[in-house]
Amino acid sequence: MTPAATTTPRRAPSGRVSERTGAQPPRTRRPRLPGRLRRIGLPYLLLLPALVLELLVHLVPMAIGIVMSFRELTQFYIRDLNSAPWNGLDNFALAVDVNQPVGESLLRSFVTTCQFTVLSVGLCWLIGTAAAVFLQENFRGRGLLRAVFLIPYALPVYAAVITWAFMFQRDNGLINHVLHDQLGLTDTPPFWLIGDNSFVALLVVSVWKGWPFAFLIMMAGLQNIPRELYEAAAIDGAGVWQQVRRITLPSLRPVNQVLVLVLFLWTFNDFNTPYVLFGKAAPEAADLISVHIYQSSFVTWNFGTGSAMSVLLLIFLLAVTAVYLLFTSQGKKPADAH
Repeated sequence: MTPAATTTPRRAPSGRVSERTGAQPPRTRRPRLPGRLRRIGLPYLLLLPALVLELLVHLVPMAIGIVMSFRELTQFYIRDLNSAPWNGLDNFALAVDVNQPVGESLLRSFVTTCQFTVLSVGLCWLIGTAAAVFLQENFRGRGLLRAVFLIPYALPVYAAVITWAFMFQRDNGLINHVLHDQLGLTDTPPFWLIGDNSFVALLVVSVWKGWPFAFLIMMAGLQNIPRELYEAAAIDGAGVWQQVRRITLPSLRPVNQVLVLVLFLWTFNDFNTPYVLFGKAAPEAADLISVHIYQSSFVTWNFGTGSAMSVLLLIFLLAVTAVYLLFTSQGKKPADAH
């Protein structure tokens, strides 16, 4: 007997198996983009919504502000901005002329902002770094203490600053109650929201609000430092300060470079804190440049001069950022060479 012949079934185009032949029909392939094009285009496609929002929220108003800085835009042209005459660089010349009241007040506000930024960033970095180093050791209640330290950063800015404004009240505020009534450190209850003390009040609120961010970033950076380095240093006889100086700070250098730049930009541009704490008319001692530009634009209704001040501030921040990045990138080369 000869074995029965068997046929290899095949699938018909409809999905059924054909019993006549064993060959399969060629499959139709969908057109695909080249792999390189997909790899390059997909990230930009995913970033497109964010880029559109960035364009609408930041770049478009920035471009409008630059155009406004070249116009004589006052309250007389609010209804029709395009009718405001062009005056070239006159607004910029008025803003930088220190012999005129406008330029003199802007320079004073700029110096005050620089002093405030240096003190605030320095104290935020110092307190945040000290707290992060302290909480690296295991002890009971460390998680709770970390959560408590992050409360100022988690609170809404307006609610926190309004609370501080009540605390700084002269007659019924908590600050004077403790300093004057309880401790007797002052002869009379001082004014904190007017006069020279307003700078101290603004600095306290800024540091209280900003140091938890530094603490959070430094604490995350410390997690990447191997514990074996500290153990080896302790065996060699290095103390706590020597460990911080020789291990912690050099290891946190990349983190510090980003942290200091972000704190500088946030603090120099801070508008919410002084505006909520003092209102529209900030004291001269706490006249930050952000509030000063707001007053020049929306109080005196001179939007052309205010826009010119904003453009000058933008140029200054871009220049400082470029110099800072250039300086820090050059500082990495000797270390990388070794």
